[in-house]
Amino acid sequence: MTTKAPTMGDQHAARSVIEELLRQQSTTPKRTGLGRFFGVSPLGLDSVSWYLGAKGELAVGQILATLPPEWTAFHAVPIGKKGADIDHVVIGPGGLFTLNTKNHRGKGVWVAGTTLMISGHRVPHLRNAEHEADRVTRLLRERMPRLAAAQPVIALVDPKSLTIKKTPERVKVITAAGLRRWLLAQPLVFGAAELAEVAAIIDDPATWPTPVFPPTEQPLAVFRALDAEVRQAHARSTLWKLSGIGASAAAALMVVPPLLTVLINAYLGGVDTP
Repeated sequence: MTTKAPTMGDQHAARSVIEELLRQQSTTPKRTGLGRFFGVSPLGLDSVSWYLGAKGELAVGQILATLPPEWTAFHAVPIGKKGADIDHVVIGPGGLFTLNTKNHRGKGVWVAGTTLMISGHRVPHLRNAEHEADRVTRLLRERMPRLAAAQPVIALVDPKSLTIKKTPERVKVITAAGLRRWLLAQPLVFGAAELAEVAAIIDDPATWPTPVFPPTEQPLAVFRALDAEVRQAHARSTLWKLSGIGASAAAALMVVPPLLTVLINAYLGGVDTP
């Protein structure tokens, strides 16, 4: 019996980010029983950004899974010698796309030409997205020289707002919620035969650099267990905060009426009656 060698299509969304998160977590001290009781997060300080990144990539991965069968999405595609990867590479009748997922939940995003700002702070998302698309295009053209260039896309997960003052020249900046509709609206680029050829090249691990770190055993299952702990800790922490607000309000209701009585009596005591 032969075992099928894994291909890029076997990669689940956020695999590289999850594996780095788990490496970070391996050096994070375990919570005490008291910490668990009061809802202290199990995440280390260095793990938070990786955790949010994983949540964002998984969310976009779920959206891409709803595309029609003529579309194919590949996840966590390695492109660099230092472990860099592309969050998602998508191929369909409308073209070849490299997706850089950004989880900026609840934050304002502002775009103007070559500038992208998150809550007023400039970030290099546009430049990075262009570099990723160029890198993928070069690697694929080694096997298919006349291939159309990859379109860089930044997919924003649940931003508070997205303001585009001037559309970037190359990069499509879009919310994850609008991603599927935008992809399906793209004009025809690939015929069926060419589409199958490109997808096969992307699926072949030999097309891409070898990952720096060995794969983690069952990373998605481990992440889901960690995610459940994080969400439970958040719920406990929120409950304790609400309990604290309630206790403060109750204390105020007990203290304020007597205090008002004292102040009123003191005021009346100082007023001459006719």
